[in-house]
Amino acid sequence: MTTYRETYERWQRDPEAYWMEQSKAIDWETPPSKALFEHGDGLFEWYSDGMVNGCYNAVDRHVENGRGNQLAIIHDSPITGKIEKITYNELKDRVAYLAGALLARGVGKGDTVIIYMPMIPQAIEAMLACARIGAIHSVVFGGFAAAELAVRIDDCKPRAIIAASCGLEPNRIVEYKPLLDGAIQMAKHLPDFCVILQREEHKCDMIEGRDLDWYEAQRGCLPAAIYPVPGNFPAYILYTSGTTGAPKGVVRATGGHLVALNWTMKNIYNVDPGEVFWAASDVGWVVGHSYICYAPLIHGNTTVVFEGKPIGTPDAGTFWRIIEEHDVKSFFTAPTAIRAVKREDPKGEFIKKYDLSGLRALYLAGERADPDTIEWAQDKLGKPVYDHWWQTETGYTIAGNPAGLEALPVKIGSPTVPMPGYDVHILDEAGHPQKPGELGAIAIKLPLPPGTLPTLWNATQRYIKSYLTTFPGYYETGDAGMIDEDGYLYIMARTDDVINVAGHRLSTGAMEEVLAGHPDVAECAVIGAGDQLKGQAPIGFVCLSNGVNRPHEEIAAECVKRIRDQIGPVAAFKTALVVDRLPKTRSGKILRATMVKIADSAEFKLPATIDDPEVLNEIKAALQKIGYATE
Repeated sequence: MTTYRETYERWQRDPEAYWMEQSKAIDWETPPSKALFEHGDGLFEWYSDGMVNGCYNAVDRHVENGRGNQLAIIHDSPITGKIEKITYNELKDRVAYLAGALLARGVGKGDTVIIYMPMIPQAIEAMLACARIGAIHSVVFGGFAAAELAVRIDDCKPRAIIAASCGLEPNRIVEYKPLLDGAIQMAKHLPDFCVILQREEHKCDMIEGRDLDWYEAQRGCLPAAIYPVPGNFPAYILYTSGTTGAPKGVVRATGGHLVALNWTMKNIYNVDPGEVFWAASDVGWVVGHSYICYAPLIHGNTTVVFEGKPIGTPDAGTFWRIIEEHDVKSFFTAPTAIRAVKREDPKGEFIKKYDLSGLRALYLAGERADPDTIEWAQDKLGKPVYDHWWQTETGYTIAGNPAGLEALPVKIGSPTVPMPGYDVHILDEAGHPQKPGELGAIAIKLPLPPGTLPTLWNATQRYIKSYLTTFPGYYETGDAGMIDEDGYLYIMARTDDVINVAGHRLSTGAMEEVLAGHPDVAECAVIGAGDQLKGQAPIGFVCLSNGVNRPHEEIAAECVKRIRDQIGPVAAFKTALVVDRLPKTRSGKILRATMVKIADSAEFKLPATIDDPEVLNEIKAALQKIGYATE
C-alpha cells in the first residue's frame, strides 16, 4: 500500500503528471490534452480542453457498467417518518425527465438555475438535471430569507428557479413559497419560470403563467440526453459570505471537481464503490454539494439524504439508528452536531442501543473540532474520529487524515496533514515563512489543485483582490495557524470577520449592515462569542441615536427580528445589547477582536491605540448580564 508521504512526494515531483493520472478514473467524452492551463495574474484552470459531463459520471456510467440496481440514494426523514430508496436506474430516469422538462422550456448550456429546496431526493435530482444539460446550478439554502435570495437572483440571473413548497423542522413547517415570491418581487432580474415540488405536508399557491408543478412540468417531455461541456465549464455557483456583506459566488469547474472528489472518496473517506457514505449536512452548503450529491455518486457509493436533526427527531440516537439501519461505513458531520448529541446524551446511552460495528470512522469539519468533542466521540463510539479542514472555496479537504491511503496518528487539535495538491505555508504579515510552531497566516502556494475555485462568478478582479493579492503567488485562506515539526497543521482562528455558527460561515459585516438599517440605531458591532453548542453565537451591540427614549428591550427585539427577516434563522441571532458606546481605536476602528476576548473570558492585551479603556468595562458589564464574560 502506498503511504501518504510517498503519494504527497509523487504529487510534489510532478503535479501535472499526478493529476493527469487521477483524471483517468473519470469518463471523458474527449480526454484533456494536458492537466494545467495558466492564464496569468495567479489564475489557473484544469483540464480545460477535455469534454465531460458531471451527471454522466455521477449516474449513467454506473448504469452502463451493470450497477443500475444498486442504491444511489437513501432518503431518511425522521420528521415525516418515511424512508425512500432510489436505485441508479431510477435516479437516471428521474434526472433525465426533469432535465427534459427544463430543456423543453428553453433552459440550456450556460444558463443558470437557482435551486431552493430542503433535504429531499428531488434537490439532488435538480442539481444533476442541470449538470446533464450543461446548465449551471446555484443552490440557495432553504432557510435563507427573501432578501438574501433576491441578492443571489440578481447576481446569477437564473433562467429558472426550482423550489419546494416547504421545508420541515421538528415542530414546524417552513413555507418556502412566500419567501420565493417575496425574493422575486424584490429582485431586479425575473426568472422565466419556476418549478415547484408540492410536498404532502404543505401545498402552496401557484402563480399562473410562472409556476409549474414538478410532475406536470415533466409530462409529455422527452428524457434529456447528455450534453458534454469543457473541463473548465462551471458546474455550479455557491454563494459564501463575503467580508463586505455582499455574497461571493464561488465557481466550481466541472472537470477538476469530478477528478478531485472521486479521489477523496477512497483516499480520505476510505469507502469502496457500492458502500454507504453519509454526510449529515444540507444541500445548501458546500458539504452538501460535494459529499451528499456529487462525490458519493461519482465514486459509485450510496449516499444518505437525511431530513432531521441530531437531537429531537426523535432523540439523540437518530445518527446511530441511521448508521445501523443503512450500514453506513463512513460518517461525516459538523462538530456542532456531535456537541448537541453529547449535551443531550453525555454518557452515550443511545450509542449502546445500536450496532455500529460497520462504521469505520467519524469525520468532522465545518468549524474547529474542540478536543472535548473529539475525545467524547472517540471514547463513546470506539472508532477513529478525524477532524479535517477545508472551505467552500476549495470544495474538499485541504488538510485531513488520508485514512484510505494510510491512517496517520491523530493529534487532537490538528486536522492532520495537507492533501496532495495543497502546498500549505504559514506566513507572517510580510509574507515570510514562519518556523514550525510559529503562528501566522495560512496560505497555499499556487496553483490550487483541481476542484478548487478558479474564480468568482462574474467577479474575477474581486477574486484576485480577495484571495491572491495579500501574498503574491499564494492563495490566502483567511485562517491563521501553525505547522508543527511533524508537518501537522493547526487552525487557530479566522483572520477576518466571518464567524462560524453551527458549521455555517456567516459574515458579521452583513449582520451589522442589517442592524445599522434600524431607524434608532446610530452604530453597531456584531461579534462571534464562543458557544458550547454552536461553536460561535453572534451578539449584536447597538448604540442608539440621540433622543431615542423607547424601552431598550423593545429595540433589541426589533434588531433580532430584522436579522431573522433579512438574513434568516440560519444566523441564530438571538441577542442584541443596547450600549452607550463601542470600544474603538483613535482612528475610529471598532475593537471587535477585543470584545470577543472579553465575551469569552480570555486574556487580552489592552490595545495601544484604544481611545478610552473605560468602554471595555461597560462592554464587560453588558455581557455579564447575559451570562458571558463570567471570569
